[in-house]
Amino acid sequence: MSKATTNPMPRLCQLPLLVRWSVAVLTLVLLGGYVVSGIHMAWHYDNRDGVEGLTLDDIRGHYHGVSVPSPLIDALEAGHPEDLPDRERSLLLDWLNDPTNLAMSFDDFDLGDDAPAELIAVNCLSCHARNATGPDAYPQVPLEYFDDIQPLAISREINPTTTDIIAMSQHTHAPVMAVILLVLGLVGVMTRAPKALVGLITLIGAIGLGADMAAWWLARQDDTWVYAIVGGGFAYSAATGLVGLIIVLDCLIPAFGRSSGDES
Repeated sequence: MSKATTNPMPRLCQLPLLVRWSVAVLTLVLLGGYVVSGIHMAWHYDNRDGVEGLTLDDIRGHYHGVSVPSPLIDALEAGHPEDLPDRERSLLLDWLNDPTNLAMSFDDFDLGDDAPAELIAVNCLSCHARNATGPDAYPQVPLEYFDDIQPLAISREINPTTTDIIAMSQHTHAPVMAVILLVLGLVGVMTRAPKALVGLITLIGAIGLGADMAAWWLARQDDTWVYAIVGGGFAYSAATGLVGLIIVLDCLIPAFGRSSGDES
């Protein structure tokens, strides 16, 4: 019996120049799309917890829901500022814990020096004014006007996204993301990079994607799974980026040092 012949897997470096360049450009477009997708995701989640910038609470609020206490109440209860007398700290906490009366009592003339506006002016504005200077100044969080204070004074309840929206989003994202990594992995083993390395990176990305997608649902009951969403998403994104980079480099590097006849 004759030995069966096997066809070796084609190599990217053996493809014509224009084909390799096409693969490289399309891979770069794909990776660029993922960068834009990440920026969009940050914009989508940003400020859900009332804090500027993307935080873990923004993601936790989307999938699980979260109670975000008033930053001013947190600061006062934690002893900030340290030199604030107990009586004045208590007056400010009483005011903040009555959200229905915040605006009306802020600069109530009848309260005199005990009005929250007066207490804040005396005890806080040396650091929390827009023009504050000095080693303890924090002008990024001004407390000069009620409009500055209001978003920091109110506790927030962030409700999770409804299950129908989660299902609709996942039914769109899961198949597309899986197919993209599958295609990149198959093209990646056609490069000169060690096949075991490409396989390992692809496997890590696949496990990350599976953990991410499963945690969308598990996090609704236990917010610990939010860490799996973040970790799994990072693993998938890193794997996609690394395999894509390997493909692009393998497509471009052979263009140097090959004769024009070999590039036809």
